Amino acid sequence: MTETIQRPGVRPPATLLRFATAGSVDDGKSTLVGRLLHDSKSVLTDQLEAVEDASRKRGQEAPDLALLTDGLRAEREQGITIDVAYRYFATPRRRFILADTPGHVQYTRNMVTGASTAELTVILVDARHGVVEQTRRHAALTALLRVPHVVLAVNKMDLVDYAEPVFAVIAREFTAYAAELGIPAATAIPISALAGDNVVEPSSHMDWYGGPTVLEHLETVPVSHDLTGCHARFPVQYVIRPHTAEHPDYRGYAGRIEAGDFRVGDAVTVLPSGRTSAVTGIDLLGRSVHTARAPQSVTLLLADDIDISRGDLIVPSADAPPTTQDVEATVCHVADRPLTIGQRVLIKHTTRTVKAIVKDIPSRLTLDDLSQHPAPGQLVANDIGRVLVRTAEPLALDAYADSRHTGSFLLIDPADGTTLAAGMAGASFATAAPATAPADDEAEWDF
Repeated sequence: MTETIQRPGVRPPATLLRFATAGSVDDGKSTLVGRLLHDSKSVLTDQLEAVEDASRKRGQEAPDLALLTDGLRAEREQGITIDVAYRYFATPRRRFILADTPGHVQYTRNMVTGASTAELTVILVDARHGVVEQTRRHAALTALLRVPHVVLAVNKMDLVDYAEPVFAVIAREFTAYAAELGIPAATAIPISALAGDNVVEPSSHMDWYGGPTVLEHLETVPVSHDLTGCHARFPVQYVIRPHTAEHPDYRGYAGRIEAGDFRVGDAVTVLPSGRTSAVTGIDLLGRSVHTARAPQSVTLLLADDIDISRGDLIVPSADAPPTTQDVEATVCHVADRPLTIGQRVLIKHTTRTVKAIVKDIPSRLTLDDLSQHPAPGQLVANDIGRVLVRTAEPLALDAYADSRHTGSFLLIDPADGTTLAAGMAGASFATAAPATAPADDEAEWDF
């Protein structure tokens, strides 16, 4: 049995939590983030001095903590968040990567970017206004992106006299809506980001609330980075052939294990070709190991000299995903130019990029009420809709519900490399309509 020896006085490494903030305009997202950084002593002295100086120039007596995250000049001038601001901080209990996302409807794509890798989303609401349309939009996006944990931060409680009934009504309404979306659990916390109530320190104004502060919940929410129980997936990034006297016949397949684990002796299948072999060796950081697991970067050695190249997927033979040329998915359109039926695109899935055609756009999702607008014909910036894409070569996609790593993809403009849409394969709470092929496909892209 292997034991872990801990040196005296040395703490074990803290776990990492990636989380995103979301909410309507002026709900106080950036102020909450600034308060978290300030009260957890994660702000450098020169940063705080710069914020205090900028606040004085704007005629404010107290430092505007929102300026710690709103770094763009346009954001400071307008008092809004436009782009995703990433911040890194740590406490003795945990490390954090925080994405402060915009609240405006026209920046929905930015919120998708920030939440796509998050393990928790903090959704803010103004205690005076309660759950509004943008609150429901952000809850729907959180459910769509399969973010496992949700915090409802009812902000500006100081402006409603810290009244418990106000908080209770909002928490009850949001929890009911979250249940409709399939969000398993939402934690509601009453706060005042401006005054610091229940952000890092418990509030003396809300003795009726006995739950955790925002930081306490962030530090203790269970987050598992153990992907060994998932379907084992290894996208090949590079084929290593040294052709040296020391390694004349060496052929290794380098990449990062996205999920699961691989062991020497495992029977594996290479997709999309379907060829089979067995793992004869695993090289990790210049040494041979018997087992490797996600998210380690390794080189796999196989028993058979078969044709494998970048973009192929090595999986256990007993747990191989199906391959398909017809990809049905939910996408968030992020480009300024529209996505249209019949459009030629590239689809990038893990390390594989293939040509494709948008065969149909069955529906566009209305986030206000989760209704479907059938046959929209195109998707424009910030739209979320169902698409059917026909690829030139088979792809081995998992359902996004099963794996956020191998169930996601990008649609790219082949002309200039612009990212058009971020996609999530398989079913979602959006119901796809029957697909209809466009009338005219261009010959060189007709698969």
